[in-house]
Amino acid sequence: MLLAYGAPTVLFLVVQFLRAPDYVGRDNDDAMRLVQVRDLIAGQSWFDLTQTRLGLDGGTLMHWSRLIDLPIAGLMSMLRPLAGAMQAEVLALAIWPISLAVVLLAAMGLAGRRAGGTPAMHFCLGLTVIFIATSNRFLGGAIDHHNLQLVLVAIMTAMLVDRHYRAASYALAGLAAALAIAVGAETTPLVAVVCAIVTCQWLWVGQPVRSATVAFGLSLAASLSAIFFATVPPRLYFVATCDNLSIAFYSLALTGGVLLALAAATASRRTPAVRFGALVLCGFGVAAVALAVAPQCLGNPLASLDPLLVELWLDRVTEARSFAAVAAQEPANIGAYYFTGAFASAICLWRIWRGDRVGLNLVLLALVLSSLSIALVQLRGMAFSNLLAIVPLALLLADLRARSNGGTAGTRASLLYVGALIISVPATWAVAGTLAAKGIGGLTAETAATNGGACLTEAAVADLKGLAPSLVVGPSDIGVTLLRRTGHRVLSAPYHRNAGGLIQELKIGLAEPEAAGAMLRQLGQPVLAFCAREVQTQVIAARAPAGLYAQLAAGRVPAFLSPLPVSAGSPMRLYVLTP
Repeated sequence: MLLAYGAPTVLFLVVQFLRAPDYVGRDNDDAMRLVQVRDLIAGQSWFDLTQTRLGLDGGTLMHWSRLIDLPIAGLMSMLRPLAGAMQAEVLALAIWPISLAVVLLAAMGLAGRRAGGTPAMHFCLGLTVIFIATSNRFLGGAIDHHNLQLVLVAIMTAMLVDRHYRAASYALAGLAAALAIAVGAETTPLVAVVCAIVTCQWLWVGQPVRSATVAFGLSLAASLSAIFFATVPPRLYFVATCDNLSIAFYSLALTGGVLLALAAATASRRTPAVRFGALVLCGFGVAAVALAVAPQCLGNPLASLDPLLVELWLDRVTEARSFAAVAAQEPANIGAYYFTGAFASAICLWRIWRGDRVGLNLVLLALVLSSLSIALVQLRGMAFSNLLAIVPLALLLADLRARSNGGTAGTRASLLYVGALIISVPATWAVAGTLAAKGIGGLTAETAATNGGACLTEAAVADLKGLAPSLVVGPSDIGVTLLRRTGHRVLSAPYHRNAGGLIQELKIGLAEPEAAGAMLRQLGQPVLAFCAREVQTQVIAARAPAGLYAQLAAGRVPAFLSPLPVSAGSPMRLYVLTP
């Protein structure tokens, strides 16, 4: 069945890749990952994640894991002798995400089979195919870490729905949890829920899950230990950061995993009250470590950002928006983003209330509801809730299909089955939202380039390529593309660890020309890349009508700026400081 569903999925993804205008994904993170991989291949240290061409003097220490760089760089190195450097890069960027799609299908199919047998497995595989085809996470060129995070979450789900509580399943769940923590901090809350599920299962069941609980705790602790020492440079062993794998997350996972395994090994035959007492002691131990090592990580790691940066950048990042922001800005997409997770949660609650496979549905409810809650706070959780919702929806569809008896059980049963199948697909709600907001024409209208797309044409980049390497000051949305396509340094790119460069670029755009000129001169001899059609530029110009960006947009060039020649038709304007 993996071959039956996987082959057409891979074929679809290959065709999409061949039709794509660029071999790198559309997300800024895809291009930034490529820059990081290129630096690794060029000789940058495995332990050095500094992007020397980004930000103020000294560069920017990125927070991404080398665990993603390694397979991509490995593919490039293996393919270079066969296809050449450029073609090897293209092939590597296609192979990595498409191969992950197959792993996702395997994990979701296994989860469906373990949860509801062969019928549920088919629905899980079918809905996962639709999930892959309607998202951009597994398209060729999508090499950021989000696709691997989805795969790891699917693996943890498949292992936790193992009703035989095999130790091997829970050991694999522990390994997937460790990898998820290391790959990106976004999934840390979900990993915490997985740990809580394993803990509650042991509290409730006791001896039958002893081996599974011990395997999970030890696997989590041992795997994260190996990853920590393999990827974190020794000089940062005791530096607590809250946005990547550091002593903060490592100490919590190590303490929690070891204490949980110890409790399960010694108290599984005891009464629930004794097991609860043991878990309370474990909780005190983990809390003590958290307060001692990294109390700052108990809050929002982005809370310390400059308010101006939050207003003009973070609040406009799509994946950082809350439910309230989505409802205000694009209400037509509420169904596509949230309905599937909410529907699946309701199904789990209904089954629990009826006493139908309570343990299984409690696990699924915890996973789906937690990811949906994250999505309500930050939209980045939406992909996880839509993916995890597939398992309870598959169980429902398998039951409704059996009840309809192939359409012979009556019109009502058939309509209920077909209706549930249709509303279980997020793409249905995306189409419905577009129809409600824009009508039929909205489905066929070509999407206009946004977020600086018009400012990143080949002609605009070619103009910068012809200049000697220097510092380019421009909107954050075009920074990553300039890093990828040119040898220049950039002041600003959309990453919170580049806060100094981000705020400096915003202040330059907002300041009145004379003050902006002084700030530019402090940077040496930069090139100012200005594009009036870029979204962030328009926001800055509207906020400060007397500022530099607003003046340039109106065609008023200050005397301290000298224009450089640009290609005909290019929306980009390039300036250097007048001597």
